[in-house]
Parts: sequence; C-alpha cells; structure tokens
Amino acid sequence: MTEKVFTIIITSRSITKNRLVLTIILIFCSIVESLDIPKIGGTVKWIQNGITVAGGNKEGTRLNQLAYPLGICVDDDQTIYIADYDNHRIVEWKHGAKNGQVVAGGNGGGDRSDQLNSPTVAILDKERNSLIICDQKNRRIMRWARRNDTSGQVLISDINCSRLTMDNDGYLYVSDGKKDEVRRWRMEDTTGIVVAGGNGRGNRLDQLNNPTYIFVDKDHSVYVSDWGNNRVMKWLKDSKVGIIVAGGQGEGNDLRQLSKPQGIVVDQLGTVYVADSGNDRVMRWPKGATQGSIVVGGNGEGERSNQLSKPQSLSFDRQGNLYVVDQWNHRVQKFNIDSNS
Repeated sequence: MTEKVFTIIITSRSITKNRLVLTIILIFCSIVESLDIPKIGGTVKWIQNGITVAGGNKEGTRLNQLAYPLGICVDDDQTIYIADYDNHRIVEWKHGAKNGQVVAGGNGGGDRSDQLNSPTVAILDKERNSLIICDQKNRRIMRWARRNDTSGQVLISDINCSRLTMDNDGYLYVSDGKKDEVRRWRMEDTTGIVVAGGNGRGNRLDQLNNPTYIFVDKDHSVYVSDWGNNRVMKWLKDSKVGIIVAGGQGEGNDLRQLSKPQGIVVDQLGTVYVADSGNDRVMRWPKGATQGSIVVGGNGEGERSNQLSKPQSLSFDRQGNLYVVDQWNHRVQKFNIDSNS
C-alpha cells in the first residue's frame, strides 16, 4: 500500500518539489499513525464511570438493543461496528446515536449469503471499503461492502474461526479454538500458515488452549488471548514458541493472574491491555511486568457505570478513549481518558 502511494506522488509532474516533499511527509505520517493505537503511557488513567455508547437497553432485537455482543472496531470518526452475536448481525453505531443500523446480516441465523450465524468479530478493511466478518457457526470468513449491500462474499470457507484481525499489509489472522492455533492468510489463500500454537492443546510455550482474540503489531508479532490457559501470549514473527506477557500464574483475581482473558490491544510501548473476562475488569500489563494493574471495572460483576459483566473486545479511538464490549450487560461502554492524568 505504501509503495503504491509513493509511486503515484512521484510520477505526478504537476506537483512542485516543495509540495512533493510535504505531501510525502504528510502521507507517511498518516500511514505510520494508522499502524498502532495512540501513544498512551503508563501514567494515563481513565474515568471509572463508563458511558454507554451502544445498547444498554437489555437484551433484545430492536435497533437500540444488543444480544451478547462480542467484537468491536472503532472508525476514525468514532463510529463503532459491533458483532451482535445472538442477533446474527453486524450493527453500525454512529457517534452519539441512540440507535444502531444493521450493515450485515440481520435476516435471522442462517447460511445464505444475506445471513450470518453468530458472528464474533467484524473488522474494517478501509482500502476496499468493506467489513471482514468472522461468521463463526457458518465456519466462514465473509466480506461485506459498506455501501449498504444486502449480501456478503465468502473469503474463506470450512474454517473453525474463533476471532480474526488484519495487519497493516492486509494479511488476515484467524484463531482456531479447536485446533488451538492461529493462522495467517492471504486473501486468495486456500490454506493459511500457522503463526502461533499448532502443537496440540496444552500449556507449553509452543501450545495454546482455546485461543480467542488476536492483536498484531507493526513488527508482525502476534498477541493471543490464550483463554484456557488464563494468559496472553506473544509470538515474535517466525518464532516457534511464545512468550507469556500477561497472566500465566493460574486462574485467579490477584494482580499476577487472569481469568478467561478475552479482548487485547497493545500500545506502541508494548503495554498489553486485556479484558479479564472472568474477573469483570480490564487490566494493563506494561512490557516485561510480572503483574498488571486494573484499568476499569474490578468492582464486582454488575451493571452500574463502574462495573462490567464478562467484558470481551477492546478498542481505542484516536484520542485514547477506551471502548469495552460489556457482553452480559448487552452494551458497549466508553471510558474517557482522565485529563488530570
């Protein structure tokens, strides 16, 4: 993608030398900025009372409701896309809106091209102006255009997809909870390449146990929520074994432990943010740390604004505000950065 952009600029003779240099710098900066979440820093805190930005009106099928949502992604304008798991649909929620809009599925659970069956994740492919969806119970990965298409296109079929993500080169990464592995796929591939796990179910450093959410950084290191092992693992590019970067001290609720970890994001400093689902909290683990700290939640399971119930996917917007899919409360919570921190 970067090479194509620079070729277009350099061969355009209508651009003066100074404008050419400035344009290259601006585009390069925008590309670099898009590779990672914002620089946050270890002292940043978030306001502990979250704001409901989607759902929060109990479980249901109306456009102001969600039903056990899982994955989330946040666009530059704070529009969010939610995998509304039990409603078999992807919902777009504009910033400040009271209702969502169905942008994929929503025609009942099924395997037709206009249906989804328990989607877990939808990610944005801005280059193709589309959503890529993990259609879990249909065992397929789908592409759905954002121009109000009524049906999707199957990209990968016959796959045990748990969650997925995409790196800055356009490769897809898919976790498989049955084979206990993560594979990297080109869009046109019929078989992917194992990049994490793939050595049977277990707790060795070359194994996983029911992996779920994935994050890939700019160096193509793969971070995996190793759900069954209550830890987060990092696989350096081309490595055969992983490194424990959070948890791994057995299931529990002290600051060295995790319980059924789910969504993960990693900042530019290598700090891992993880939805500690079984403990109803989000934790932060600095690079190399032996214990984490509670970011939000951790006040017991509940539906108050400072509580969570089985948090799932995490995301940050450009301002560093934290979004949490609060699954059993059927809502998405936004935790604003505390300006005093």
